[in-house]
Amino acid sequence: MAEATLYEQVGGLAFFERLVDRFYQGVEADDVLLPLYPEQGDLVGARRRLALFLVQYWGGPTTYLEERGHPRLRARHFPFSIGAVERDRWLVHMRAAIDASDAPEPARTRLHEYMTMAADAMRNRDESPGGR
Repeated sequence: MAEATLYEQVGGLAFFERLVDRFYQGVEADDVLLPLYPEQGDLVGARRRLALFLVQYWGGPTTYLEERGHPRLRARHFPFSIGAVERDRWLVHMRAAIDASDAPEPARTRLHEYMTMAADAMRNRDESPGGR
């Protein structure tokens, strides 16, 4: 018998919608992150895209792929200047959303590990002396 996907372990789409809603509540009040969103006044689209991406990544329906194609996360985030400060602020809100969720262990730990890796992978600004 196959092991349940994380998507199944946490309760499916509804879990990810709640997680993303909690995350974006933090983003909406964050003066570092909010300016990075072209749709600052209405983050409904951003919420939907993130929820669908996470659903697909963790073993749920492939609606994200069907609607938007391959995630290409680095390419999609490249137009936005993301350095250590932006990564750290993103992680503050995502970690808080995960911690406030009802995700069971070890799903909670797996979510934390993935989000940390993904946030670091989105960095595209060289902050070394003389960097971009």
